[in-house]
Amino acid sequence: MTRTTVSEQAAGFDEDPPPDSPLSAPHLILYLEGPEYARTLRNLTLWTHRLLLPVYGREVTSSAPWCSRWWAHTEAVVRLHGLWLAWAELTGPGSDAVGPAKWHRDHLVPVMYSLRDPMGPFAGCKPGFHRAKETPSVDDMDPFGVRQALGPPPPPPSSRPAPAWRRR
Repeated sequence: MTRTTVSEQAAGFDEDPPPDSPLSAPHLILYLEGPEYARTLRNLTLWTHRLLLPVYGREVTSSAPWCSRWWAHTEAVVRLHGLWLAWAELTGPGSDAVGPAKWHRDHLVPVMYSLRDPMGPFAGCKPGFHRAKETPSVDDMDPFGVRQALGPPPPPPSSRPAPAWRRR
């Protein structure tokens, strides 16, 4: 097996960011649509596969899952996109000397712990097996917008009686 360096794996990431790099991206990926979304997701995928996973992708276990189809988990896409944006800001041209340390501490560690948590977005996924997640159900999509079906909205917190333990 031929080993490549991080520099070789990250080839294609220029010092001057191209127009579709995270430094020029105006919005979180959730706000993008069509070709702009597809282009951003592709660049995020290249960064994730060429840099993030080769350097920081630890062994997959039941207590630290990873989904080989991570892009099929919206939460993972959004978190990784934020991580990519922070990486570009804190490690790219013009960043200060402690930028990489801040990226590791403030961004990489919390995101990876969240993604790889046994109850996180990859719960139930195993190497080579993607398990789609169900969205939590809600009784009514807009409970306070349809008054005739539900009655009046609850009173504001200030007009509710104080809990028994506070009335003593």
